[in-house]
Amino acid sequence: MTRVHIYKTETGAYTGFLVEGHAEYADPGEDIVCSAISLLTINTVNAIGQFTEDQTEVEEDQTKGMIRCMLQQPPSHDTELLLRFFELGVTELAKQYKEVSCLIEQKG
Repeated sequence: MTRVHIYKTETGAYTGFLVEGHAEYADPGEDIVCSAISLLTINTVNAIGQFTEDQTEVEEDQTKGMIRCMLQQPPSHDTELLLRFFELGVTELAKQYKEVSCLIEQKG
């Protein structure tokens, strides 16, 4: 199962996210659920880095299927929008596939 933890402050501002685990929906290389989560995750991290001035701390471990992205300051408007897009995509996947869970947590 892939678990997505989206971190927000008490006021709802994003502070980062953690994606961990393998979906195991299908064999490696044919797993559409894993591919969808990977695409959303990596695209979000890359978009924040390329299209905003916000600084992030990114950690990854491919064997564990883990990517952690934490913001180093409150998000700009553009980063907020990118993270809302990420949350929407992950939430919709979790509705369609039991191999994905999405948790919204207070942190920061």
